[in-house]
Amino acid sequence: MADNDPPSKNAESVLKCVQEMAISGQEPPGRYCYRDGVARGLDTCCLPFMEIPVIDFDLLTSPSSSRQEHAKLHSALSSFGCFMSINHGMSSSSLDKVRSVIKEFFALPLEEKQKYGRGIDGGEGYGNDMILSDDQVLDWSDRLFLVVSPEEQRKLKLWPEYPENFRETLFEYIAKLELVTEVVLKAMAMSLNLEDCCFLDKCGVQATMRARFNFFPPSSRHHQVLGLKPHSDSSVITIVLQDREVEGFQFLKNDQWFRAPIIPEALLINIGDQTEIMSNGLFKSPVHRVVINPERERCSLAVFYYPDPDNYIEPLDGVVDDTRPRQYKKVKNYFGSFAPYYQQGKRLIDAMKIQNF
Repeated sequence: MADNDPPSKNAESVLKCVQEMAISGQEPPGRYCYRDGVARGLDTCCLPFMEIPVIDFDLLTSPSSSRQEHAKLHSALSSFGCFMSINHGMSSSSLDKVRSVIKEFFALPLEEKQKYGRGIDGGEGYGNDMILSDDQVLDWSDRLFLVVSPEEQRKLKLWPEYPENFRETLFEYIAKLELVTEVVLKAMAMSLNLEDCCFLDKCGVQATMRARFNFFPPSSRHHQVLGLKPHSDSSVITIVLQDREVEGFQFLKNDQWFRAPIIPEALLINIGDQTEIMSNGLFKSPVHRVVINPERERCSLAVFYYPDPDNYIEPLDGVVDDTRPRQYKKVKNYFGSFAPYYQQGKRLIDAMKIQNF
């Protein structure tokens, strides 16, 4: 079913707010459940933690130590596709303030949240999965999705007025993340011995940041449902503010799932498919998922950085040579083609690879 078609009768029941189903004690409908064992191994206590590298932003930008930290970043992105960032310019209390407004928003009455509801044909606003096919397994989560940068693209009518400090808190947080993004993209370039602005230039002045506020209700069927199905991101980079206490984020590495640790004062940053393309595969966009806690709700905030949709994305000249020819096709508006692949449990990046490399 196309995302601008009216929902079919069998889809109406799954369009219900996931949070409200959990509050009422309703078990996840079949459309949310993996019956074929895809979600096996979701007992998080049985999975090992991933030893995600920690990158210190103070060292990353210091003339005396940046070379060593750039090498550490290169190793992290080529081996893991992600890292934990500390000393990024935001205090623990300011991060907790962001966490607080997320929880307060999702705690609002349903009728208040629905004021910011996503239309059937819209990407922004409050809601859950778009239903693109009858055999699609849906995520056990509710979301608020907003374009947050550049300022002129913000649809403030979809930005919650409650809690009262939501907008102010988000404005401050995004301003900080714009600085973090610039530091990361320049450091990525320098770790590859490229001009420091090459990633930024490729993304263009009309690059966008999109925020996805996530609410994952508990479920007694946590072994059968996923908060987010396995995927890699369509972004250049993704900056994740995890729940302070409740785990759920997991990475796939060497065909094994690992738990992402929680460092309350750190931001979890992973690269997306478009960085894998621009780095010609030297940096890998990691596959990840979100599992459900059987007893506790979980909230998070992911902010995605995307290139100008009119810009072509392709391997940068400095990472292509006779020994490593182009591995990926040139592509424009990658984000616009991503959703159908995600909902089918496929990776768009696989379709971008040049065959017989």
